[in-house]
Amino acid sequence: MELPRRRLLVVSEELDEAELAALKFLSLEHVPMRRLEAIQEPKAFFEVLQEKDMIEAGSLAFLKELLYRVGRIDLLEAQLGSSREEMERELQIPGRAKVSPYRYLLFQLSEDITEYELKSFKFLLGKELPKCRLNPKTTMLDVFIEMEKKGILGEDNLSTLKSLCAEINIILLKRIEEYELNLFGEEEMLIPEEQRGSTRGPEGHARWLASSVAPDSPGSWNESSQLEAYKMTSRPRGVCLILNNHNFAKAREAVPEPKKLKDRNGTAVDAAALRRVFSKLHFTIAEYKDLTAEEIRKIVNIYRCEDHKDKDCFVCCILSHGKKGIVYGVDGQEVPIQELTTSFTGQNCHSLAGKPKVFFVQACQGDACQKGVTIETDSGEQDSSVETDAGFQLDCIPAEADFLLGMATLQDYVSYRSPRQGTWYIQALCQHLEYSCPRGEDILTILTAVNQEVSRKSCEPNAEKQMPQPSFTLRKKLIFPVN
Repeated sequence: MELPRRRLLVVSEELDEAELAALKFLSLEHVPMRRLEAIQEPKAFFEVLQEKDMIEAGSLAFLKELLYRVGRIDLLEAQLGSSREEMERELQIPGRAKVSPYRYLLFQLSEDITEYELKSFKFLLGKELPKCRLNPKTTMLDVFIEMEKKGILGEDNLSTLKSLCAEINIILLKRIEEYELNLFGEEEMLIPEEQRGSTRGPEGHARWLASSVAPDSPGSWNESSQLEAYKMTSRPRGVCLILNNHNFAKAREAVPEPKKLKDRNGTAVDAAALRRVFSKLHFTIAEYKDLTAEEIRKIVNIYRCEDHKDKDCFVCCILSHGKKGIVYGVDGQEVPIQELTTSFTGQNCHSLAGKPKVFFVQACQGDACQKGVTIETDSGEQDSSVETDAGFQLDCIPAEADFLLGMATLQDYVSYRSPRQGTWYIQALCQHLEYSCPRGEDILTILTAVNQEVSRKSCEPNAEKQMPQPSFTLRKKLIFPVN
């Protein structure tokens, strides 16, 4: 007994408050909630697990699984003598996993929910849950527990959660649907949720657990594809350049009415999402804020002149006001989009020749609203909870191969930006990249899913719509592996 106790002491001293909360949540099928709620430190948690015979002198399997699930691979290896690979093999064996697929799904969802999305969950659940339980310190795991207590969430009762996710983040909804499909199979998914019962059995559990610990490998997907993929193995993959213009005070001083450019409130949310996603995809992030037209040219020229020979890709994200064919500097001066993209052709940037050059531009391509009424535009003056950016046209992409230009909307139309949530396009793009890249999906498949999601949105009160459009000269599949 002495050896496990020493190990438990070391592990307990390394766990923080959030990790303890996660361990408690994942153990709810084995320890009553009343016992867990009173626990404030890891040592007390381990003592309860010992009382329940979940930790024994000869078996630390449950503790190993818990540490693996919360991502403490360092403690798993150093203190318990196991590894990520061993746990992945072990947990795919039917009956070995002690954490239920349902509870692990909720934990994974909680890890992916942003602070703003958490606030949205609390707001939408305001009538269902006690307000005292929805204070600023309430975590997403706390919300799930309260939903379970109220009977609106359970292993066979996911409808409320799915409705919330559909409204807040469709990627979370897809995660739940993927879980259900693996657990129940296609035929049973056709049966209404309340009629399915709990007859899934160990086969369904094993199928979902296997997918949860060993996601599809981009490499294996690529090998089975007939179309060659761009090399994407360098570390870092390349530079993700973010040109983020928010404050247009200089432009307002210089540009006469009625073309004064308003500040682009909400663009910081987009920039943060891009930084997070492309960091996970192993890109070096270079963000520049509030650039004049001349400064945009200078920054682009710096990266044009860089040596990219050890990199596999270049990504540039432009967040600014604009109109057809141009983006604005914060001084109100124009920069042609084609000038920026052409800077990275093989002739102008030799070290990127034959490599994918990816541009995402958040801007409208005109002033028209689909099913339009007048709302605030980036060349307008009205106030609105959803704003617009004005942008560029299809000839902005060079005729040369290996370019991808992701455009926020169709030619002649506006695109929409929430001052609190960011733009429809960039937020959907980041969510789908984060969801689909680990599954080995190529960028055109991902952008098709982005098109679908953004096209479903509407701007009240007159249901204005937005339709993104990619343009490309790619010669191969473009896949961003996460490993």
